[in-house]
Amino acid sequence: MSTPTVREQFLVISALGANPMELTNVLCRASHENRCAVVTSRLTRHGECSALVLEISGSWDGLARLESSLPALAKRHAFTVNVVRSAALENRPQALPYVAYVSSAYRSDIISELCQFFVDHNIDLENLTCDTYQAPQTGGTMLNATFTVTLPAGTQISWLRDQFLDFADAMNLDALIEPWRPQNPM
Repeated sequence: MSTPTVREQFLVISALGANPMELTNVLCRASHENRCAVVTSRLTRHGECSALVLEISGSWDGLARLESSLPALAKRHAFTVNVVRSAALENRPQALPYVAYVSSAYRSDIISELCQFFVDHNIDLENLTCDTYQAPQTGGTMLNATFTVTLPAGTQISWLRDQFLDFADAMNLDALIEPWRPQNPM
């Protein structure tokens, strides 16, 4: 009889601070010192504030030590931190990864309307990047958004693409949806 495998355990840490390098260094070092590993990380800058999200894996005791050390680290290095216990994402071998690109004149309702479209079509959001900028030609505020989504198995892609493009036209958005492709194919 074989020993059952230990269920992988994770912490998801979100931290906000003024110094992105210090924030990343402190949290990655603390992870390593507690015999844990960084599985994924995302750092973005938002004005004077940086946001770092880390997924950390490790043994239950390593994760517990790391989790208990975070409030003191946050206080010492002047950042805020939130921690959530998580499990591995279930495999979805039949799901299809797609990317939707959207550009338009900025309106505050665009992102929520796009999210509602995806919710209405039972599509999971994997990643969202959104930026605004001033158009050099007109001075108007523009929006660029990239949604990485997962289509459920059995989705009729041509129908969904038509629905998405009709929705984008109705919202006066320049939009495209296409299969996700790896950035650096081997």
